[in-house]
Amino acid sequence: MALVKKELVDSIGTIVMDNPAKRNVLSDAMIHGITDALAGFRQQEVRAVVLRATPGAKTWSSGHDVNELPGKGRDPLSWNDPLRVLVRAIQEFPAPIVALLEGGVWGGACEAALACDILVATPETTFAITPAKLGIPYNLGGLLTLINAIPLPVVKEMLFTAQPIPATQALNLGMVNYIKEADEIEPFVMGIARSIAQNAPLSVTVMKEQLRLLSSAHPMSPNVFERVQGMRRIVYDSHDYQEGIASFKEKRKPVYQGK
Repeated sequence: MALVKKELVDSIGTIVMDNPAKRNVLSDAMIHGITDALAGFRQQEVRAVVLRATPGAKTWSSGHDVNELPGKGRDPLSWNDPLRVLVRAIQEFPAPIVALLEGGVWGGACEAALACDILVATPETTFAITPAKLGIPYNLGGLLTLINAIPLPVVKEMLFTAQPIPATQALNLGMVNYIKEADEIEPFVMGIARSIAQNAPLSVTVMKEQLRLLSSAHPMSPNVFERVQGMRRIVYDSHDYQEGIASFKEKRKPVYQGK
């Protein structure tokens, strides 16, 4: 069964994550489906893309597939990790991507949503960034996505507590552009996409790329980068990382020891 559905109408591409039984977990197969759809839309020179779950979904996506995370001694969010590939594909896609958000947007899915260009949520949408629940060391690219979209004190709260925030708070913080009721959100989002598609595509593409480059222009010395990677390795080599993954799979509360 295909985990992703796609449609192209009037230069607007729609990608639908369609695995409600697994809460649209960002498995390797799901991510390949999304990135393959984006690659096809790139060839077809679409002018806007809508990324969504099936209408009325309780969970937009539950985030990274924990069952696919590597074991001790390997970076769980390396350059070639599927989640990193997905975020780059969204950020580097030449046309704007509008995220239509219903239900929970959790873990790595929160970063993927924030990587989109325009976000529209329902009142029931919640956002949670959850690596601390699993003992995962988030990577630099992921943190940059977050701090480009969320005020730093709120990023810290979300990362440290791993607790969800509601759509109303996300709107007040500028994380999302609009909140619309479930029966209004689809026509509203398609209206945004049509507005984009009616504009000069080269102008829009160049501005999107300029904004991406400017927002990622944070210089870092080799020494600092090596230090950060060393700190991250302490985490993914730790007992707590193993405990976080095991407790999730065993559906029990983790017992972290700080080592």
